[in-house]
Amino acid sequence: MENKLPSSDQDFVESLIPQRAPFVMVHELSEYSENHLISGFKIKEDNLFVQDGYFQASGLIEHQAQSVALHTGYKYYLLGKDAPTGYIGAIKSFEAETLPKAGDQLKSEVTILNEVMGVTLVDIITRLNGEVIAKSQMKTAVK
Repeated sequence: MENKLPSSDQDFVESLIPQRAPFVMVHELSEYSENHLISGFKIKEDNLFVQDGYFQASGLIEHQAQSVALHTGYKYYLLGKDAPTGYIGAIKSFEAETLPKAGDQLKSEVTILNEVMGVTLVDIITRLNGEVIAKSQMKTAVK
């Protein structure tokens, strides 16, 4: 199997996560390593989490969680395996400095702190135009 490098090919990126439209909150895989990932997401006006032109905090959390799923999915892709389905196990902390608007392009950086028996502890920072707009620490688990 040919390994694709990090990609902005939306179909490829979507093949790495279990979510399907209209619930996809990642569109780009910019950087990947064993303990790190940078994802991208362009917020469309018709997004489920856009209210009065603003992407809500719940959407930011889902985007961050899907960024973690993208890391897992790409890792499994590199191993030639199907990605497992996962879920948010716990959100230790979440802070949103500002809510982005429809049309904005988010970049999220995932740092894997610990991964044991299918449970992953991560720090996530989401930026808009280089400025940090949200931070979280969460645990995700795979089935």
